[in-house]
Amino acid sequence: MASLIGKNVLLGGRRCFSVSSLAAPKGSKGSKMSDPTFHATGLEKFEILANEAGNDNPFDTYIIRPEIGIGDSPKLPILIPTAMEENDRIVGCSRESDYKDIVWFKLRSGEAQQCDCGVYFKLIHHNPIKTKSNHQTSI
Repeated sequence: MASLIGKNVLLGGRRCFSVSSLAAPKGSKGSKMSDPTFHATGLEKFEILANEAGNDNPFDTYIIRPEIGIGDSPKLPILIPTAMEENDRIVGCSRESDYKDIVWFKLRSGEAQQCDCGVYFKLIHHNPIKTKSNHQTSI
């Protein structure tokens, strides 16, 4: 047993690991790091480009805090925008500001729907991407 421990100590002493790297200063010609937008695709690229353009909420994920009275009746529901082609969206509701739990439910397009806590919501279709082709002018 002692010889086995001695062997492991001697063999372990021979193993070593060494790593070295050189980093070029930012902006120098020796730098080979590319821009992250070059490698990004899909939603990640959309998010990076939106952040560069100054939109820090490209997917409309902010918390909606309606004014007093909005959401209390089906005539004044809280409007939830969606750009998806499906006719429903998952919505989380916490009515009270100190309420710690979130009530999740499926909001469908059409009439206003009432949450378990009594708040009314309505799904509206919204196109977040405005292009020139959407705003054609006559000559």
